[in-house]
Amino acid sequence: MKTMKGPALFLAQFAGDEAPFNSLNAISEWSASLGFKGLQIPSWDGRLIDLEKAADSKNYCDEIKGTLAKHGQEVTELSTHLQGQLVAVHPAYDEMFDGFAAEEVRGNPKARQQWAVDQMMLAAKASANLGLRDHVTFSGALAWPYIYPWPQRPDGLIETAFGELAKRWTPILNAFDEAGVNVCYEIHPGEDLHDGITFEMFLEAVDNHSRCNILYDPSHFVLQQLDHLGFIDVYKDRIKMFHVKDAEFNSSPKQGVYSGYQPWVDRAGRFRSLGDGQVDFKGIFSKLAAADFDGWAVLEWECCLKHPEDGAREGAQFISNHIIRVTEKAFDDFADGGADEAANRRILGLD
Repeated sequence: MKTMKGPALFLAQFAGDEAPFNSLNAISEWSASLGFKGLQIPSWDGRLIDLEKAADSKNYCDEIKGTLAKHGQEVTELSTHLQGQLVAVHPAYDEMFDGFAAEEVRGNPKARQQWAVDQMMLAAKASANLGLRDHVTFSGALAWPYIYPWPQRPDGLIETAFGELAKRWTPILNAFDEAGVNVCYEIHPGEDLHDGITFEMFLEAVDNHSRCNILYDPSHFVLQQLDHLGFIDVYKDRIKMFHVKDAEFNSSPKQGVYSGYQPWVDRAGRFRSLGDGQVDFKGIFSKLAAADFDGWAVLEWECCLKHPEDGAREGAQFISNHIIRVTEKAFDDFADGGADEAANRRILGLD
């Protein structure tokens, strides 16, 4: 068996214009002081990384690794959540998602999509230059506005959507394959890949591409009322990345999983800091250890109540306490009497 690596921290929710969150060196020093051993870097944040430069220059990537190494850390993965989202955008969301793109392609959906694809191609090269094996992104969504079947969906609508999604992503998956890197889709409401069934639909549409994999984040399953432990049993061979994030779902006579358009603090399902929600992390870490998951346990802090710096400090210790250092021997080895084929046959009464 293999031991999971960690704790690590996803920087998207922490990067900012004030020190120590405004440069990779400063945020690395700060997070290392809390106990984090790795950093997952959002590739769109120029304060932390220049994606184009990382794709073009291994020397630049070595500088990034050297910056983190000074503080006893390493890069765990790159993230293209925002760019991946723009690979497939339903027109209903054009204006709301436009801010994710470079200014020169805003207001032009076709140019924006091509920009997003180009960004993904850069991310494949940058990941290879950094020596990474996994990458996290969003799938984007064409069918999400039709998640609830009212009015009745026309026959073939969803199949057409997933066919187009696969057409857009297959060249990207091929580029990541050439780079030797897995694409791990975060299974997430708002994406066409938002549960196990939709992941399977997409996987079939991309012809079971070996680089099509999963970032496992149990918080999104709690909000959807999915079995977050059973999910590991079913998809363990495709789970290559892990966001450690907590959530809770509080039943109410007034709202359910859709939460009545309420702000996060008033929703039935809401994200919480580690240990404050309902996710069964003991079960998760046990199942991932049994499945030989040797990737990183990465804290993604999102909480509608607790201060992020408190969430990060507590989260580093929480993850450290849950990582299982797997055993190299069986607990009952002391009672091993030894045997051979002849002895086994005698025991079974076969001689």
